[in-house]
Amino acid sequence: MTSIHYRTAIVDGHSLFYREAGDQDAPTVVLLHGFPTSSYMFRDLIPLLGDRYHVIAPDMLGFGHSDAPSVEEFEYGFDALADLTDGLLEQLGVERAALYVQDYGAPVGWRLAVRGPERVTAIITQNGNAYAEGLVPEFWAPVRAYWADPNPETAAPVRAALSLEAIRWQYTHGVPDVSLVSPDTWAHDHALVSRPGNDEVQMRLFLDYRTNVELYPKFHEYFRTSQVPLLAVWGANDEIFGPDGARAFLRDLPNAEVHLLDGGHFLLESHVDEVAARIRGFLG
Repeated sequence: MTSIHYRTAIVDGHSLFYREAGDQDAPTVVLLHGFPTSSYMFRDLIPLLGDRYHVIAPDMLGFGHSDAPSVEEFEYGFDALADLTDGLLEQLGVERAALYVQDYGAPVGWRLAVRGPERVTAIITQNGNAYAEGLVPEFWAPVRAYWADPNPETAAPVRAALSLEAIRWQYTHGVPDVSLVSPDTWAHDHALVSRPGNDEVQMRLFLDYRTNVELYPKFHEYFRTSQVPLLAVWGANDEIFGPDGARAFLRDLPNAEVHLLDGGHFLLESHVDEVAARIRGFLG
């Protein structure tokens, strides 16, 4: 059995929670979670990697067990989340690592990679998008309207993503056997985004997500120039980041491995053993 340690570190005055497992002298894998969850999404994957790798899974600021200052106290955005993640890894002495990115973890990971390409040994992207083709139009239309004109009317359908039903949908949609997905997942996430003031934190990040799309060409240039080893293991039935987003990596990284599995946005809930096997084979 792999022991998982639950730790906190102070980075720029903020307490960041992270899960850690494995031998610290082994190659490091950093797991970067998406919306609306936390490192909790990796609770089953960490033991499957920790026997061979040094695994670190942080909670981003505003998520999980990390601090969640109000929008008046902290300027939320993906640059800021990347800064804090970078600071945490520096404090932990992580000089080089493979990155696993999902959903929000992707734009954080892409920023880290662009800043220090020599520090990234490989990338595993599980429904972590970097291409316009991956943005499913039906899901993103209200978000784009909010980007274009942030006001109470355009904010309303975006804010609905914080509801229990919307979070449950993220976990269950596209999963052939929904009984594999624990209801603890959406109950856990909904409780945390329902903390006083956290809704405004999430709305700020929804608004700032437009900066990620604007940076796509810069991220593509990083892929082309670095030719970083990349594994895309993707829930093919995801209607947030569709499978065309996985295939698009081959345009800039022709040697990338792309595997489309019969699952949804949170693929680890139904396919953790297969994902872990793909990662171990790829990194090995």
